[in-house]
Amino acid sequence: MSARPYLILLPLSVLAACQAPSEQTPQAASSAESFFAELGSLCTGEAYAGQLVSQDAVDSDFRTAKIVMGPALCTESKIEIPLAVGEDRSRIWQITRTDMGLRLKHDHSHADGSKDTLTQYGGDSTLPGQSTRQEFPVDAETRTLFTAENIEVSNQNTWAVEVDPGEDFAYEMSRPNRFFRLEFDLSEATEAPPPPWALAPIEP
Repeated sequence: MSARPYLILLPLSVLAACQAPSEQTPQAASSAESFFAELGSLCTGEAYAGQLVSQDAVDSDFRTAKIVMGPALCTESKIEIPLAVGEDRSRIWQITRTDMGLRLKHDHSHADGSKDTLTQYGGDSTLPGQSTRQEFPVDAETRTLFTAENIEVSNQNTWAVEVDPGEDFAYEMSRPNRFFRLEFDLSEATEAPPPPWALAPIEP
């Protein structure tokens, strides 16, 4: 599939730089840097179809919608993955390299391009981590946001991202009595959706 105009491709030289050691503990550097390098396999201009595999009834909209992630937007320090759920293009997953590992944030926008009240929530990766899976417990900033929005139940969230290049990608959210998981087939690209609303707002 051809890349869309809004795609920022990550060149091979940048992918190599992603694997360079940083000022972290050896254990953190090993898992986080390896994972970020694996995630760079998404920086090809392709999009991939996914499906909801968890069973919570509250997620019924995801069960019936067409779900597509990508194409990824990539730089040396950040990989952003748009998520389209049916006609809803409000979501972008952002994974950023930090001095201590990786950070996952959720960027949410309205159709006009303005930011949702619930945006930029997430957390930092935890040790030991794996080259194929990283977990991100809710951070203090996010707990403040969730409390202000009267969704304190989400203050126990942990998100996870998994990648097996050329095979599978998964996004997960869990807390007591709540589990959400999307899985994507990376072995076959699909038609890319229009750009996310954050990059291409819909005119009123």
